[in-house]
Amino acid sequence: MTDPVFVVPDLVGQLARVGESGAFTLPGAEARHASVKRIRAGEPVVLTDGSGVGVAGRWNEDGTVAGERRIAGRDPRPRVTVVQAIPKSERAELAVDLAVQAGADRIVPWQADRCVSRWTGGKGGKSDKSAKAHARWTATAVAAMKQSRRLSGAHVGELLTDIADLPAHLAPRPWDGPADPSVRVLVLHEDAATPLAETDLDVDEVVLVIGPEGGVSDREIAVVTSGDGAQAVVLGPEVLRTATAAAVALGAIGVLTTRWGR
Repeated sequence: MTDPVFVVPDLVGQLARVGESGAFTLPGAEARHASVKRIRAGEPVVLTDGSGVGVAGRWNEDGTVAGERRIAGRDPRPRVTVVQAIPKSERAELAVDLAVQAGADRIVPWQADRCVSRWTGGKGGKSDKSAKAHARWTATAVAAMKQSRRLSGAHVGELLTDIADLPAHLAPRPWDGPADPSVRVLVLHEDAATPLAETDLDVDEVVLVIGPEGGVSDREIAVVTSGDGAQAVVLGPEVLRTATAAAVALGAIGVLTTRWGR
């Protein structure tokens, strides 16, 4: 079994102060989580700041972690951004949880034309509901990142209220990479003619656009596919729920590219 992961937002700062073999302090919530998991002195753990920086160490009796070595997160190609239409009720957190476990590098919440659940009342408007919903998605992403023993992948972008604004939501990217990355935007659609398995995925980033239960509107399909390197693709013969589509697509991309290579 792999070592449990704990998130330390100021890990880079602590590394600068104590070095990779120093004693690291966990935030209160993470320390309580370690207590719940009954981590014992001497057991191996991994610390991360959530952006790919990691430290392997061992648990101390006083609740600190004795660092042993710095470790690097995976640098997969292509990176995958999931543009997730907001699902109904508890399926929203399920969608985020499954996508992060399956390897999503970033999630962008999308208030699509046919979304039943809405975070705002109008284009670009913000509200307490939007802030709370975004916080729930972030918390779910962090929990999934830790559960799947990742050092990154919990980044939830700002709410996208019109798919036409997608390019602005893709930059800046929460990872290091080429200054001008090649990007393939793929909108999953049951009536598309091109299977995902026959799509050119030799790019720096794949953007998966996942529609709501009511489907992606004709307007949104037209907007997405009008861009360079963008197309509608069909995942398979089954029609999936919006909460599971991203995870299944990420599994397919993992097999079709080197993302799952060790």
